[in-house]
This record gives sequence, structure tokens and C-alpha cells, in this order.
Amino acid sequence: MTKEFFGIGSHKELQKVLLQEKPRKIFLVVGKEAYEKSGVQAAFSPMLKGFEVLEFSEFEENPKIEDVQKGIAAFRSFQPDLVLACGGGSALDMAKSINALAVQEGDPLDFVLKKKEITHQSKPLVAVPTTAGTGAEATHFAVVYMGKIKYSLAHRFILPTYSIVDPQFTFSLPAKITASTGMDALAQAIESFWSNKSTEESKAYAREAILLILPNLAAAVNTPTPEARGAMSKGAHLAGKAINISFTTACHAISYPLTSYFGVPHGHAVALTLPSMILFNSEADEQSLNDSRGVVYVKKAMAELVNLFGARDGREAKEKLEQLMDEIHLERRLSRLGVRAEEDVNLIVENGFNPERVKNNPRILTIEALRLILKEIT
Repeated sequence: MTKEFFGIGSHKELQKVLLQEKPRKIFLVVGKEAYEKSGVQAAFSPMLKGFEVLEFSEFEENPKIEDVQKGIAAFRSFQPDLVLACGGGSALDMAKSINALAVQEGDPLDFVLKKKEITHQSKPLVAVPTTAGTGAEATHFAVVYMGKIKYSLAHRFILPTYSIVDPQFTFSLPAKITASTGMDALAQAIESFWSNKSTEESKAYAREAILLILPNLAAAVNTPTPEARGAMSKGAHLAGKAINISFTTACHAISYPLTSYFGVPHGHAVALTLPSMILFNSEADEQSLNDSRGVVYVKKAMAELVNLFGARDGREAKEKLEQLMDEIHLERRLSRLGVRAEEDVNLIVENGFNPERVKNNPRILTIEALRLILKEIT
């Protein structure tokens, strides 16, 4: 269970965490630019005086296995007592992977490929997000890319020990990153809500996240205020707590090749199919149902989701989402993002059809249905 600190000024709680954990050595994982630009460095540097600190930032966006292996080597050589991670989803995922895998016996690849299971408890981890997006500070999984293929590590030992969500660290985020990460958070909340693995608890987190994000995302992008930024940070954190229970579904599965092969930022890539999938899932019937709780349950859940948008049906909810993407200046057409030829679409279909995530979607998504969705937004 993660101990959570939330709100403007909550970064000061790090002092208490350090007093409680009493580390001698701290392994500090940070996004190269985010650490300084967000204000985290200025806030934390005085608190870290007196500790032996090794800073690790040798990784790219969308964590690669080679970068994780570099981090593991640095971690093992340094032998820290505590890990402090500050940054966007990539920095937090990188820290979570390194922290979990560095204390296991054997090749890290075997754990990523699920040939071996994580058995050893990792070091205490403090996760401090500088974006309002992935909710990685609240989840027990971490993304790792091998080549163009995305893998997910999942284990309770990966869940951060502490999360410090201070919205002020998102205040300097550029509009484009605010838009993309904000849509990632919204997508996580929506997908969690309709997920076949949803529970009453995950739906409560998702519901609250949606109600925070929908009225605040455009403001956070176009006319940011502390209130809008705070709502987005809270919404993203709740969305992370929601998918920690329910996992994501089809939109996330389809997004990964868009990021790997076409360089579309993760949140933007997820958002591209989200409007279409709202309409698609709202039209689930007995023949296409994929949720064991039955068609009445799915219809009711989708009706509630549509209602959260202030919409009458799936089509209107789809239009409202498209309008939101336009308001925050996120391109909705694949052709304008480099996906032009039929082989490009084939690439997305072949690499975006993750059986686990597609299986988690409330309506059966066939290859033919996915092609139609992609054709509609090309």
C-alpha cells in the first residue's frame, strides 16, 4: 500500500519520509530536463544534503531495456537504501523497473519476458510525478520497451512505497505536454471504468478522475491556473489508482505501435482511438459482448460513462471528446501524424492487437472492427 501525500507544498513531506526511512544512500532517478525545470531540484536539494546521492538520468522517453540494464548496474554498484524518482511516466517507470529488478537473481530480461518471477522485496521507493498523466506513482507496473515492442512488468513489489503529488511541479509544463499527458490520464480513467476487470473501488476512482479532468484539461492547457493544475494532478493520480486495479483496455493496446513506429507521444497516441471506442463500446450487444457480467451491466456502465460527459448517447460522448481534443490542439487524423499508407495501418493492427488488453475491452474488438476504426480516423 502506497503512503500518499497530495497538494501544493506536499513535497515538504519528503523530509519526514527521510527521517522515517533513515537512508544513508539514495539512488535518485530523474528526467534530465524535468528535474530542473519543474522546480523539484530546487525544492529537494536542501533536503538531500547530508545523504550520499547517486543521480541516474541516462534514459530516453519510453524506457528501453538497455537503459534499465544501465540503471541496474549503477544501482548494484552503489547499493542504495532508498530510491527517489522524480519526473514524468518514463522516469517513474525507469525507477520502478530498476528498483524491482536490481535485487532479483538472474538476467533482467527473464523477468521482463515472464520467464522468471519477481521474488525479492525491492528498496523503499518515493515517486514524485512532474506531469499530470500516467499516474505511475500509484501503479504496480512499469513499462519497458525491447526494440519497438512494449512489455509490462507487474508485481506488488513494484508499487511505490510513497507518492508525493505536488501540483506545483506541473506548473511549468508546456501546453503540448499538458495536453498529451492529460489525455493519457483521461483515457486511463475511461478505460478503467469500462474495463472487464473493473470493481466498485476502481470505478469510484475512475469516476472522480473523469469529473476532475473533463472540466479542467482545456484550462490547464490554454489558460493554466493553480486550480486547474491541481485538479489535473489529482485526476491523474486517481486514474492511476483506478488502472492499478482494472488495467487498461483496447485504446492503450492500439497506442503502442503509434508511439514506437510513428513517434506519437503516448498520451496523444492513446487519445486517437478513444472517441471511436466510446461509441464502439456503447453499442455492445449480446453477440459482441466480452464482459462476463452481462449485457445489462455493460449497457448500464456505458450509460453512466456517457452521462459523466453530459452526453445523451455514445455518439454525443464521442463528439464531445473530439471537441476536447480540438480545444487542446491535439491532431485527430492519423494521416497528419505520418500514418498514410495501408502498410502503416497494417503495422498498427499487427502490433497493437495485444490479446490481454483487447480481452479486457467490454466489447469484442475484431481485427476488422479495428481496421474500420483506424480507417475512420486516417
